[in-house]
Amino acid sequence: MEDANILNIPSIHPEIERKSKEIGFTMPSDVYIGTFLKTLVSSKPAGRFLELGTGIGLSLSWMIDGMDSNSTLITVDNDHELIDIAKQYFGTDTRIEIVCEDGTSWIKNYAGKIFDLIFADALPGKYSAIEEALDLISVGGFYIIDDMIAQPNWPEGHDKSVDRLVSYLERRTDFNLTKMNWSTGLIVAVKIK
Repeated sequence: MEDANILNIPSIHPEIERKSKEIGFTMPSDVYIGTFLKTLVSSKPAGRFLELGTGIGLSLSWMIDGMDSNSTLITVDNDHELIDIAKQYFGTDTRIEIVCEDGTSWIKNYAGKIFDLIFADALPGKYSAIEEALDLISVGGFYIIDDMIAQPNWPEGHDKSVDRLVSYLERRTDFNLTKMNWSTGLIVAVKIK
C-alpha cells in the first residue's frame, strides 16, 4: 500500500504492486526501504549497483529511479517466474542486467568489477556467501540489508541467524555500520578499507 507521505514514487511502482497482488507475491519490499535505496543510489553518479533478491522488482524500481544514465545495476534472483516479470518491466533498460541464477553461486563465480552499493534482500549475500559479497564492495561503497527486526514470516530459529549475522558484521574492521530500528530493520555499512 502506497503511503500518502511518500513522494516521487517510481512511475512503474503502482503497477508492480498491482502485479504482486495479482500473483499472490507475499514478500514485497517495504516502500521506505525503496526511498532509502533511491537516495543512496543517487549519491553514486556513474555507480555500479548489485541487488541480491530481485523479487518482483519493487526495490529495483526505486534503485533504477535513483540511477543516472551512466550507472549500471545487476539484479539476481533464482525464481524464474519473478525474473520473467521483472524483465517485462525493466528488460529494455540497457543499464540493467537481470540474472536468473542461484545468488550464492552467482556471488562465488562473479569476476567482474566491484560495486558501489550492494542491497542484499535475500539469503545470498546476507546469510550465505556474505564474505564474498562484502569483498565485492568498493571502498566508500554501501552494504544494505533489511528485515533485521523480527518479521511475521520468519521461520522458527531465524532470529538466531540474524543475531549471528549482526555479530559478524560488528566484528569486521573494514566496515563502519549503523543498525537502524526503522522500517523492517536496516543495517547500513560503508566499506572503509
